[in-house]
Amino acid sequence: MQRFRFGLVINPYAGIGGSVALKGSDGPEIRQEALARGAEQKSAKRTIAALTELNDVADRIEWFTAANDMGADVLAELGYNAQVCYQPAQQQTEANDTHAAITKLLEQGIDLLVFAGGDGTARDVYSVMGDNTTPVVGIPAGVKIHSGVYAITPTAAGRVLHQMVSGELTTLRGADVMDIDEVAFREGVVRARRFGELNVPGELEYMQAVKIGGQESDELVLVDIAADVIEGMDDDALYIMGSGSTVAVVMEELGLENTLLGVDLVSNSELVASDVTAADIEAAIHNYSSVHLVVTLIGGQGHLFGRGNQQLSPAVIRSVPRENITVVATKEKLSALNGRPLIVDTGDSELDRELAGFIAVTTGYHDKTMMTIASFN
Repeated sequence: MQRFRFGLVINPYAGIGGSVALKGSDGPEIRQEALARGAEQKSAKRTIAALTELNDVADRIEWFTAANDMGADVLAELGYNAQVCYQPAQQQTEANDTHAAITKLLEQGIDLLVFAGGDGTARDVYSVMGDNTTPVVGIPAGVKIHSGVYAITPTAAGRVLHQMVSGELTTLRGADVMDIDEVAFREGVVRARRFGELNVPGELEYMQAVKIGGQESDELVLVDIAADVIEGMDDDALYIMGSGSTVAVVMEELGLENTLLGVDLVSNSELVASDVTAADIEAAIHNYSSVHLVVTLIGGQGHLFGRGNQQLSPAVIRSVPRENITVVATKEKLSALNGRPLIVDTGDSELDRELAGFIAVTTGYHDKTMMTIASFN
């Protein structure tokens, strides 16, 4: 029986700034601020969700990893035996620890590298691997997930790995490693850059497409979408306005300041709070008898939740009746999905399944398009 040599590296702090509106986790100061605001580390949980998919083929995998919360703790919790190849010098790990761990794993002759993090972690992986052709599978755990090296959800990552171990996947493709400037990101500016390419399994159903760059160009369509949303707004209800340029046009038509890459709260056409955290939203919800959510999708990927809007926590989403979730997007953006469904990756697999099914997307004034939300959990 063939045995696979898999390497695992986890960025324990990936995504830690998302739920507390810090829009990233790059740098020790940001991580400390996130922890001070009560943020929780979720990388381990998301890695467990992925690797649980391998339980029935676990005897066919040899694991190599870094100590403690960089991988060994998760594998031990799952009952998978692992060889620890790297020990970080300090508790709060940094990018140099990721670099050193990957270097050690590659020295073991691994067949595939599994890593959990965001775009900053993908950059760290690429900075070590460069032209190395060893395939990689990224488990999405960060705030910024623009890189094509990540699976669309943690469970999808596990299914890709399962297919490889089972011999179902034989092809590889190049996938872009992307990242944005977090300082500019916090100022509402998306400044993306392609850093290189890594090999990923060629299963497009489970591996992420790279986000479409640039702003929406059809301004008239966006204004029509905004008019439809505003016409349907109820008095005295709370509206949670998600991130993204399409929702930004709704805020502009309301004459309100908008946090392009954050979440704002609106009631009676007035701004209640801007750039809120998950805790802020959960506290505000209790003051209203009716709560609505307006969100758009990430162009090219189709994600509604779990990419850049972690302020919309499972608790927040559960507080909004499904019929009160308004999805807005141009038909051009929907067409760019090439028939792929919308995706939810809330971190709560039960909620992801509850959200799955058909949903009407507002694509113009009194114009809606039916789309499917898929659950990969």
